Amino acid sequence: MEFNFLAILIAAISTFLVGFVWYNPKVFGTIWMKEAGLTAEQMRKPNMLKIFGLTFIYSLMLAFIMPVLVIHQMGPLGMIGGFDFITSAKPSYTAFMTDYGDAFRTYKHGALHGFISGIFIGLPIISINGLFEQKSWKYMAIHAGYWLVIMTIMGSIICGWK
Repeated sequence: MEFNFLAILIAAISTFLVGFVWYNPKVFGTIWMKEAGLTAEQMRKPNMLKIFGLTFIYSLMLAFIMPVLVIHQMGPLGMIGGFDFITSAKPSYTAFMTDYGDAFRTYKHGALHGFISGIFIGLPIISINGLFEQKSWKYMAIHAGYWLVIMTIMGSIICGWK
């Protein structure tokens, strides 16, 4: 098993592609701005280079943790100490990986685990923040839905791309 940096990069970029569609005024953008209390004029003011740059860094951070959530083989890899210890692993690790190395390594399975991660990680985080910020359920649903879709796509890319 190897770590696929291209899959990580593409998964991180997917946050932008989905975001451009999701937050488009013809999809959820207008509703989101209204629920967030923002105007089109306010949206033109911020430093977009800073916002998109940091968004990419945060998306990479999320993409780097996704393999642990969507690839079953990360468990046995963790038991031997990580990638640096593969060459010194006991024969039982090699035998296990020979038998099960590609088990459940599909786009569909990754999408399932990504979706579950979105439900049990993304949704609670967005909802807790929204509750304390006294945001509407629409606001929370738009953001939680975005992260549910993103984590599903990320999981699919990272698990299926070998």
